[in-house]
Amino acid sequence: MHEIRIHRALISVSDKADIIDFARALTKWNVGIVSTGGTLKSLNEAGVPARSVSEITGFPEILDGRVKTLHPKIHAGLLAIDDNPHHQKQLRELDITPIDLIVVNLYPFEQTVAKNGISVAEAIEQIDVGGPAMLRAAAKNFKYKTVVVNPVRYGAILADMEKLNGCISEELRFELAKEVFLRTAQYDSAIANYLVSHTPAPEKPLPPVFSLSLTKGADLRYGENPHQQAALYGDIRSFFEKLHGKDLSFNNIVDIQAAAELVEEFLEPTVVITKHTNPCGVGSGSTLAEAYRKAFATDTKSPFGGIIAVNRPLDMQAAQAINEIFTEVIVAPEYPADVLDFLKKKKDRRLILQRQPVSSSRSFEMKTVAGGLLVQTSDAAALTEDQLRAVTKRKPTENERAAMMFGWRVAKHVKSNAIVYARPDRTVAIGAGQMSRIDSSKIAVLKAQEVGLDLKGTSVASDAFFPFADALLEAVSAGATAVIQPGGSIRDDEIIKAADEHGIAMVFTGIRHFKH
Repeated sequence: MHEIRIHRALISVSDKADIIDFARALTKWNVGIVSTGGTLKSLNEAGVPARSVSEITGFPEILDGRVKTLHPKIHAGLLAIDDNPHHQKQLRELDITPIDLIVVNLYPFEQTVAKNGISVAEAIEQIDVGGPAMLRAAAKNFKYKTVVVNPVRYGAILADMEKLNGCISEELRFELAKEVFLRTAQYDSAIANYLVSHTPAPEKPLPPVFSLSLTKGADLRYGENPHQQAALYGDIRSFFEKLHGKDLSFNNIVDIQAAAELVEEFLEPTVVITKHTNPCGVGSGSTLAEAYRKAFATDTKSPFGGIIAVNRPLDMQAAQAINEIFTEVIVAPEYPADVLDFLKKKKDRRLILQRQPVSSSRSFEMKTVAGGLLVQTSDAAALTEDQLRAVTKRKPTENERAAMMFGWRVAKHVKSNAIVYARPDRTVAIGAGQMSRIDSSKIAVLKAQEVGLDLKGTSVASDAFFPFADALLEAVSAGATAVIQPGGSIRDDEIIKAADEHGIAMVFTGIRHFKH
């Protein structure tokens, strides 16, 4: 492990935070500074001595600044190996001075494309070429060079120089080099993903190479269980902001996402109560308080310690109703000041502000498997009443159709096998995640009986087809009068016949919503 003294630095940054102070500190160690464009202007205006790259290369910046550092006198100064006599002989013959420290951060491509109304042409202009080339050159040669891509590192650089009398340790140089390759990989991934997303939609939208590079947002206390390590990557804070309560856990974040996705299925005031990503109850009403009472009535045991999401500003009446039992997390698009103060009285409850919809934020869904990822497009299939195909002699009433549509929206978000008994404005019973569809139906019925809910006249939603008539007959015996399901079973005729024999109205959607 050896130390490298810093004699010359090249500084070219788009993010100029703290760069003046950093450069001024370098000059105290007699470091000669070379710079470009706007950075050079900022340094000179601040009284920091710096030479233009053009002075070093003997070549002007051209093509509106597109070409300035792509020159042998720059890249040889970064890539030459200090203890290689042949390299050093060539540097002397060509009058090339080594560059010991390079400070570069890239054109703000990600920030640019995040803005509304940005054209592809404008985005492309923010693709940095010279910056990544210099960063990669210096990072490859980290044994002899120091490379900085993150302004947060300026303090560590100066501390090392103070400690080592103007030198940088190999340990720090290696850490900085790793940061560079992580950053350039992330940058290239952002560009590739942007360009793919702006390509006319092909028949198969999944790209031949799936690129994913996210910055760690936070370390979490643990994963699903205490013995599992976990971290949050990406920018979830642009969607959810914690206003109160303990830090969010791995499970909290997963539950918040699930609850938010479900409540966004509804336009009218709606409350969703979930536990372990499955809905315990969903209700809609003229007010959130009314909607909450309906949702809670579905299952009065499971909501304890659950997640509640609402699709309206959370008013005091609804907050007081929610406050009657302990809730782990509340998610709302707005909290009036008095409501926030009221809910903050329970210190362990997390209060989450939802900044924007999540349903349209994910183009793809992923699961890890041995050797890679399973990737699929998001389940964004919507269903309108016009798409319902009545297959029984008795057609559904207007009330039954409304209940069907309510139950169908919920069933989409219930783990398979999913069975949802619903009325037009609420769930009445939910069966989730069982190995057979009839078991899900039986569990739903048992839960309804526990809380004294009558299933007579309800509509039943099934996320996939009924493979046998037994699950249908279970719903009939519970009091359901209408069924919505995808259809497509080889026994569809048998199931339709059973429905007709019992006067059941049944519609097919042609859409399946498996959720594993």
